[in-house]
Amino acid sequence: MFIDCHVHAVETPTCAYPATGKQLISTPEVLIERYDAVGIEKGVILPIATPDSTHFVQSNEEMLRMVAKNPDRFIPFCNLDPRSLYNTPDAPLEYVLKYYKDKGCKGIGEVTANLDMDDPRVQNLFQAANNCELALTFHLSPQNYKTYGLIEEMGLKKLEKALQKFPKIKFFGHSQTFWAEIAANPTVEQRNGYPKGKIEEEGAIPKLMRKYPNLYGDVSAGSGWNALARDEEYAIKFLNEFQDRLMFGTDICAPDTPTPLVDFLLKLRNEKKISEAVFQKVARENIIRILDL
Repeated sequence: MFIDCHVHAVETPTCAYPATGKQLISTPEVLIERYDAVGIEKGVILPIATPDSTHFVQSNEEMLRMVAKNPDRFIPFCNLDPRSLYNTPDAPLEYVLKYYKDKGCKGIGEVTANLDMDDPRVQNLFQAANNCELALTFHLSPQNYKTYGLIEEMGLKKLEKALQKFPKIKFFGHSQTFWAEIAANPTVEQRNGYPKGKIEEEGAIPKLMRKYPNLYGDVSAGSGWNALARDEEYAIKFLNEFQDRLMFGTDICAPDTPTPLVDFLLKLRNEKKISEAVFQKVARENIIRILDL
């Protein structure tokens, strides 16, 4: 069975999403039904800590309660807005992270604050995570306003500086803006979406993964699946080369969020385009090792 590196849940249904009127986030009960249907053993719950992407903010305590009720199905991550504790670049965030690490949290995230990745407050959060030696799931964005995620330029230069500066963080890369960089020179439109077509020239992601062992691939959501499915031939090479640092994920939010990566990985395995060993690593074994589950 799969282990999901990236999922969201709320204890009780929240206000429907304004644009669609649909329920935004699944409850644990609905999520477990989805997991059972597609063969997912358990998942990492990422609390929603900033209002950039939703109309509510979720507490770490809510996440811990959900995990406590379903300890065989969920793995806890805590979350912390970089602007916490008086919106200052010298806030004692390490104190907070140590508290939640002692409560069993295996990492931080998903970090979605719409601030520059090199903003001093973001760097302060990274320093605290580095001192605590925690994994950190981040969402990248190409812009400020009308979006969410840490702002990064094409080429992932700010991320590279963070990988150099904070070697004890296991950075879990995620989002359209991140995964568009599997190919060279993505356009603004591609960095905001789901680029199609063959990967003619490698981009920043494989280059950074070869250079920095603390960068990992969170292959969740439409962005992670699309990065592989857009060019199956390259995906096979990518999965083989980075078989120890890629992690299956879903990013299930709404109850009907699709899970195309399940079928894609099973297809590659069943057609013997990737080995059983590679499949098992990406599907579950890597996250067990990386988070010391």
